[in-house]
Amino acid sequence: MFLLQQEEIKEIFERFKKENPNPTSELKWTNSFTLLVSVVLSAQATDKSVNKATESLYKIADTPQKILSLGEDNLISYIKSIGLYKSKAKHIIELSKMLISECVSKIPDNLEDLIKLPGVGRKTANVVLNVLFNKPTMPVDTHLLRISPKIGLAQGSTPLEIEKSLCARIPQEYMNHAHHWLILHGRYICTARNPHCENCIINDICKHN
Repeated sequence: MFLLQQEEIKEIFERFKKENPNPTSELKWTNSFTLLVSVVLSAQATDKSVNKATESLYKIADTPQKILSLGEDNLISYIKSIGLYKSKAKHIIELSKMLISECVSKIPDNLEDLIKLPGVGRKTANVVLNVLFNKPTMPVDTHLLRISPKIGLAQGSTPLEIEKSLCARIPQEYMNHAHHWLILHGRYICTARNPHCENCIINDICKHN
């Protein structure tokens, strides 16, 4: 496996920045609570499927209190098109209870407290910290796990190994947007099947591992 040099990494993110200066999550959300719910729902699901399910849900339930009033069975009726919907509904009900009882309905702004919430793992917590609190975290999803070693940006075989490698190697000035740039790159250009190398703006730098 070949790793990129620091000047190559900087060039990659300069190109990403020039093409898309302010990348954002493709999840649709209306407040901090609905962002958290959408990220929980997005595990092993596409952002598109989550947005389709939550469009009508958030019109009637966009706070922990309203989710609890809705109830688990009714919640399921809104999200049943999403994978693992039964366990996700249970998690959303439980995290709503915890937010009300322990956090005064406020979303925690640190990793330790976020991962105490049901259904919230390290990746979900890092997404919330980055999108909601603008912290330079590196949530590693299937796209980042696959493309980071391929490009030569990071080494490792687990999400945590890739996260640590990316955080150590990506210059701090790019960290706030880095995971969005990489997710979008993996989603639309460096796809798992038939990657669009001919349309890739970093094709000449990529190590093609």
